[in-house]
Amino acid sequence: MEPMKPMQPMKPMEPMKPMDSGPPWWPQALGQPATSGGQNDTRYAFFPEARRLAVQRDGKVTLYDTGEHRISGVQQQQGGTASLAFSSQQGTVRLEDLKQVD
Repeated sequence: MEPMKPMQPMKPMEPMKPMDSGPPWWPQALGQPATSGGQNDTRYAFFPEARRLAVQRDGKVTLYDTGEHRISGVQQQQGGTASLAFSSQQGTVRLEDLKQVD
């Protein structure tokens, strides 16, 4: 029977590379959002300097004028009519209450 060979010294692990998320789904002219998120087939991104909220549903991006609202969170109602509501410094604002822009 042959004696066991000594173990090799441990090598340090290399850091993981971040996943490539691909290009942004919102219009590039808006820059980087202050907050963004998503659930199911809906994503949102808020751009306070431009006062714009980008919402993507089923692959279609729609922009909304947020006016004086500073979006900080989202509430998504599930069910027959999936609706979005956002938290702002003025309270809750529903997506349908924001003006859609081009």
